[in-house]
Amino acid sequence: MADDYDDHDDHDEPAEGPGIRPDAGSRVGKPSLIVDDVHIHYRTFGGRRLKGQSWNQRLRRHVGAVDVVKAVQGVSFVAHHGESIGIIGHNGSGKSTLLRGIAGALPVTQGAIWADGTASLLGVNAALMRDLSGERNIVLGGLALGLTPAQVRERYDDIVDLAGIGEFIDLPMRAYSSGMGARLRFAISTSSQPDILMIDEALATGDVEFKQRSQDRIDDIVEHAGTMILVSHSMSMVRNMCDRVLWLDRGRLVADGPTADVLDEYSAKTGRPTARPTKRKRVQVDDADEDQPVSRRRQQEQAAREEAAREEAAREEAARAESAKAEQAG
Repeated sequence: MADDYDDHDDHDEPAEGPGIRPDAGSRVGKPSLIVDDVHIHYRTFGGRRLKGQSWNQRLRRHVGAVDVVKAVQGVSFVAHHGESIGIIGHNGSGKSTLLRGIAGALPVTQGAIWADGTASLLGVNAALMRDLSGERNIVLGGLALGLTPAQVRERYDDIVDLAGIGEFIDLPMRAYSSGMGARLRFAISTSSQPDILMIDEALATGDVEFKQRSQDRIDDIVEHAGTMILVSHSMSMVRNMCDRVLWLDRGRLVADGPTADVLDEYSAKTGRPTARPTKRKRVQVDDADEDQPVSRRRQQEQAAREEAAREEAAREEAARAESAKAEQAG
């Protein structure tokens, strides 16, 4: 199957496929990831309920039953270089399991996965150590991602700025909150410019400024011909960041197509409102400002980013309120 796709490498025309927007065609290239009829099953032990018995009888009886959970069932899709893909679905639909299978953290029961390059699912988690400081973990995580010591030193300041943990960088990670740890992992993972970046709700952690910075980092990765796959329950984030959306339900692929079409279908069938499309504001500096000191221009850029982040937070809050009303009405 992989050889069939190699025959198309000599074409200069932009790739076309499910979910690729017309304005994204100029930066979408050859396939970077092929998921072919993938099934992922795992076993649970002693989790079967005993019906028809009182609670004290169930406590006294040992349950040795083995259940097989079919987390992912027959999912197939092709991702391309320069493409941003969102994966949506309710809790337990198999989104995170699919990402872990693509990253190689879970074995595939049936089917096959081909990747053109390195797939990173915040993959430095195992390398980070709670007893070491954030600074030492940046070095350790960078080396685990294949960076040289010189490259780690070169990108150190950018990692710290993106994580936004300030003076905590000198403290052991056990002193970090869960949000601080997640931000540092995201900053380290994206420092290596992975070919395929997979994000599982990592952007839901942090304030609006961190979300803006992380979106800028993802844009940079995609512009350098990388592939981004985002799992998120934030419909506004998926709509604004993704060219294409996959909708999973009970481990099966329900829909695969352009972001607006799939989100509208998801909203119509589930009754859950999705955020309206918004155009992200880009920071623009007037020609007259080019002669200003660098610090002045940075202040202007920061002010514009903060304003855009506040507007995005307000839209997400409104979408959550609408979703809560819909659930109460249902």
